[in-house]
Amino acid sequence: MMTPVYRKGGRNMNNVMAIINNALNESFLEQLTSHRSLASVPFAARYRLIDFPLSNLVNSGVTNVGILLQTKYRSLMDHIGFGKAWDLDRKKNGLFLLPPSHIYQANTPYKGDLQNFYSNLEYIEKSNQEYVIITSPNVAANIDYRDAFNYHLENNNDITIMYKKINNFRPNTQYSVINTDDNDRVIDMQVDPHQKDYKKVSLQRYIMKKDLLLAIIDSCVSKGKWDFVKNAIIGNLDSLKVYGYPFHSYATIINSINGYYKSNLEILKPSVWQDIFLKNGPIYTKPKDEAPTAYKNGARAQNILAANGCLIEGAVENSVLFRGVKVARGAVVKNSIIMQKSELGKNAHLENVILDKDVKITANKSLKGDINLPMIVAKNTSI
Repeated sequence: MMTPVYRKGGRNMNNVMAIINNALNESFLEQLTSHRSLASVPFAARYRLIDFPLSNLVNSGVTNVGILLQTKYRSLMDHIGFGKAWDLDRKKNGLFLLPPSHIYQANTPYKGDLQNFYSNLEYIEKSNQEYVIITSPNVAANIDYRDAFNYHLENNNDITIMYKKINNFRPNTQYSVINTDDNDRVIDMQVDPHQKDYKKVSLQRYIMKKDLLLAIIDSCVSKGKWDFVKNAIIGNLDSLKVYGYPFHSYATIINSINGYYKSNLEILKPSVWQDIFLKNGPIYTKPKDEAPTAYKNGARAQNILAANGCLIEGAVENSVLFRGVKVARGAVVKNSIIMQKSELGKNAHLENVILDKDVKITANKSLKGDINLPMIVAKNTSI
């Protein structure tokens, strides 16, 4: 068997399209996805989760990107618009929003994400690219796909799965893990096993020929199988040549509230920030023109990430502040994530807390969660 070849400098990506699968189970972030889709969950002060796969694809030279929708996608559509921020507002190729299956088949119960693939076969069939990259929005990383695509071609793989080897799994977090032989051929794959014996975690990035994807979709649907990972990928490990491709830089899989919370705080580490925002090209997002953050006399800030438009008069430590956050004099914020336009009154105290958008914490109130189970305050709440 041929040993895998890893070569720097991937091939031209004009022959590659991409599908971002946002038709996923969002229950693991239920408190943050009750009014928005997974892809539009805010992350790292000024971004949404969708910004990472979109930017990675564009930076890698992919210019035909479809996003599978499922529910609560108004905020996502508002954020991405026609794709201008990612240079995807094009006459040829560009960004495509792919409607959920129930748009076509009213009163049909939802069976799984392959149902959304199947409902949008025409988009896949009519795209003129030969290969497809399938991604998901709940992995934040800065990935250059060119090397992985080059490896996929040179190793003559049917499917290539990008993975990251990790030793410490976050508690209460779902992972898809793979086991490979010495040549990185995938010999087993498990979705959220109780015993995590394998240390290679799927980054939910798959490379294959478009015709193979169409054949797999047709085969699965004709047998009443509707889960992309379990049926389309795991169900074909024995019959197809499926290989893993290692990713060695920073990547975080957001499959739990704890994972979301810890991932935001990890961005505060300079090495992580550089890895995710600078290493393989910039991460783009919808631009909003606001004044820089203002720090008033007496304000204290230590190890924070603050977007533009904030007003800080109190003390903020080891925290992430989104656009337009106000921290009044005497207020203290520690180990917390404060989303857009939330306000803290005088002498308020927050520790290990996630505030969703437009939350108001009045004067002298104190909220404290656990470092492994942060307290979450819903959007538009006043306390």
